[in-house]
Amino acid sequence: MIARHPYGISLLAGGISATGFAPLNLWPLTLLMLALWMAILMQAQSRKAAFLAGWLFGLGHFIIGLNWIAKAFTFQAAMPEWLGYVAVVLLSLYLAIFPALAGLGAWLIGKARPLAFIFALAAFWIIAEWLRSWVFSGFIWNPLGVIALPLGQMTSLSMFIGSYGLSALLFVGAGGLWLLCQKRWKPAVPLIVIFAGLALIPHQQAPQMSPEQPLITVVQPNIGQQDKWKAGYEEQNLAKLAELTLRKDDKPRIIFWPEAAIPDYLETGYPARYYYGRPPEFVRQQLGGMMKPGDMLVLGALKLEFDEAEGHAIGARNSVFAMDSEHELIGRYDKAHLVPYGEYLPMRPLLSAIGLSRLAPGDFDFWPGPGARSFDLGKFGKAGLQVCYEIIFSGQVVDPDDRPDFIFNPSNDAWFGSWGPPQHLAQARLRAIEEGLPVIRSTPTGISAVIDANGMVRASIPMGQAGRIDSRLPQAKAPTLFARYGNLLSLGLALLLLLSAIAIRVRGR
Repeated sequence: MIARHPYGISLLAGGISATGFAPLNLWPLTLLMLALWMAILMQAQSRKAAFLAGWLFGLGHFIIGLNWIAKAFTFQAAMPEWLGYVAVVLLSLYLAIFPALAGLGAWLIGKARPLAFIFALAAFWIIAEWLRSWVFSGFIWNPLGVIALPLGQMTSLSMFIGSYGLSALLFVGAGGLWLLCQKRWKPAVPLIVIFAGLALIPHQQAPQMSPEQPLITVVQPNIGQQDKWKAGYEEQNLAKLAELTLRKDDKPRIIFWPEAAIPDYLETGYPARYYYGRPPEFVRQQLGGMMKPGDMLVLGALKLEFDEAEGHAIGARNSVFAMDSEHELIGRYDKAHLVPYGEYLPMRPLLSAIGLSRLAPGDFDFWPGPGARSFDLGKFGKAGLQVCYEIIFSGQVVDPDDRPDFIFNPSNDAWFGSWGPPQHLAQARLRAIEEGLPVIRSTPTGISAVIDANGMVRASIPMGQAGRIDSRLPQAKAPTLFARYGNLLSLGLALLLLLSAIAIRVRGR
């Protein structure tokens, strides 16, 4: 069957492999499909055949795993909904190049030696995911390693080898299955024992929340994308936020609101026409009325950039502000990793001429900030900020020169259908493990969560529900090895695996 239909089976296997991601979490199917893909690659008769089998596997893998992207197009009236499905396929056609290159590299090195092939494929997959994280601005949604979250203590290894290194371990397990099917007992048993040993060790029991840690309130107002920017809904939406924000005791706390929680501008100095009758002093006073003395509010809002000579806005920033109970802004973070076509339109003169626009509302593009930053919240400690999908970029979420006490990840997952939010949450959990830092997520419609430094979800609000989380801020751990060296560790593992593959091949000769 494989010999007669290698390409069709590769496409099908790639699609089924994506069911290991949230929300389905069918990770055994992913392992089986990886093993099947290995069998197809090893039977390839040429470089072209190996590349094409890898590309088709990647195509199926990304079309299924990224199907939620199509949902975003339903919120932009300027573009037809069917274009969302075209966008998923076009993006997948590009992303599939990375698995194709990994498969080709493994075939070239290990085509005559199965164990060398497994190690080479694991190595090249690490390199492919690392490249996917930055080539053409990067899109590393759903690295394969996120599938390992249900697998006991295996995920904790990401604090040493990163999530890309974790992906390589899945190839070790899948390679063991493939060898087992070939009745190659001697190399299969060690691989399966190593993988099963890591997967079966239960997660560490979550430590108790320290009573010395700051109190926090995470707000999820359940304001859908269709109502977020609708004229006349400002006060209604603000009332939802207020109802969920009011303090239930007399103890100061940090209050977390979602990305772009309000449509108002908080900074002074803009021409009056941009405030639409709601000057920033008035808005901040409204927000301050929801706080008690000693509270801190951290929320998403927009900032405008102006042409000084002309006096009109020419750009915007997707920002997070911190405001104290005296209505003073004490810090701002500007999102650095912007979403192409979502927050800015590449090749704007050409694409806008044919009627395309970006998915977020507005007439001009967002501008990027300088990158991961921390700002001081006084007695509440230091917050690291990562807006929305910035949290998916392994090794890029913390300022190494100013390590925070926690990461705040405000997001707007209302665009993401039913598959996107649980996948987003899973990737945030990996960042917590890698960095040894708790992650706080606040979204308009879910999933909002408090994640401890071991990647465990301590509290959450499901999709489609309004609610609040009152909790202590989980404690940070000492900087992990990954926090110190980042993806140098993942690439180091790739080099070690690659050298091992070459050594096995040479020894076989």
